[in-house]
Amino acid sequence: MTPFLRKILGMNWVLLGVAFVLCIMGIFAVYSATAFRYQDYWHKQAVWASAGIVVFLVTSLIDYRWVKWAALPMYLASIFFIILTYTHLGEEHGGAKCWLRVPGVGTFQPAQMGVIAGVLTVGLFLSQFRKLHPMLKLLFTGAIVGGPMLLILKQPDVGMTLVWVPTIMAMLLMNGLPKRYIISIAIIGVALVPLVYNFVLKPYQKQRLTAFLDPDIDPRGAGWAIKQSLIAVGSGGFKGKGFMSPNSQVEQGFIPGTTVHTDYIYTAIGEQFGFVGGVVLISLFATLLMACLLSAQQAADELGLLICVGFATQIFFHVYQNIGMTIQLMPVTGLPLPLISYGGTFLVMVMFGLGLVNSVWVHRKALPN
Repeated sequence: MTPFLRKILGMNWVLLGVAFVLCIMGIFAVYSATAFRYQDYWHKQAVWASAGIVVFLVTSLIDYRWVKWAALPMYLASIFFIILTYTHLGEEHGGAKCWLRVPGVGTFQPAQMGVIAGVLTVGLFLSQFRKLHPMLKLLFTGAIVGGPMLLILKQPDVGMTLVWVPTIMAMLLMNGLPKRYIISIAIIGVALVPLVYNFVLKPYQKQRLTAFLDPDIDPRGAGWAIKQSLIAVGSGGFKGKGFMSPNSQVEQGFIPGTTVHTDYIYTAIGEQFGFVGGVVLISLFATLLMACLLSAQQAADELGLLICVGFATQIFFHVYQNIGMTIQLMPVTGLPLPLISYGGTFLVMVMFGLGLVNSVWVHRKALPN
């Protein structure tokens, strides 16, 4: 058996299968949320999903250990692209100038690439300096992630900034950082919340937070989308109203048309497929995360372990935050639902990350000494 065929047969087929099913579900979800008013979104989602599957397969076949040569260039490139969003090439969406327009190509969100590059760079650093003193490890890791986080926060994109926190903390914990450091950082983070609220958040972001705590304060303004999302998900009941059902909150436009296929895609799913649809979707994500953690457990080295844990944590936070904000468990931050929400950059980046996780599984046998 050739090495290439051995890699093909040795893939984590659960990971591949669930990722493929979620991509297909994303295409149908985008179609059901937008076909009432727009016709081309689901076509683009299908193209991006196809590109993502190709990226997944190619990345799976490349030994993840080669990431040591790509991590730093990708990290520097992502910072460069994030800086470009502050120029005339940057575009503002949802109050944040976080999109970059590439002439002749289109737009993409460099912050999403930055998180992926950050996971790889931090993973490489921690795997090479495992025995470094915990305080020095924290300082160097902070230096790696601090620059991109501040640049993203200044856009301001609070959602993508928050993604870094649990992702990097999980990697540090798995790398052996003592729990007392994690607890100390958490306490400091909580203490900084009032400062962030008063001196960092923009007025519209404060309104979102206020609406999260009490949507009735501004039911026709900041609280509108949350209240309508709750009504839509609740009206779905146990089995939902059915695919493309008429006279629904989504069909009648009560959910903002600019975000129903991105931030509030779970709202459309909950209304059309009800509790059953939500359980199926969450179960698929749970299976995907379990497959990532299984790859982490079987990893041949520290780098493979950290890559799997980093991407698993990132996906978990996205899923929890996105679904949580549609049912008033979390404030609205604009984070997309992985593989489901409309958007090419994030879909391809997630499939790239999952491809690396699959590569850890494919190449899980330790290198010969």
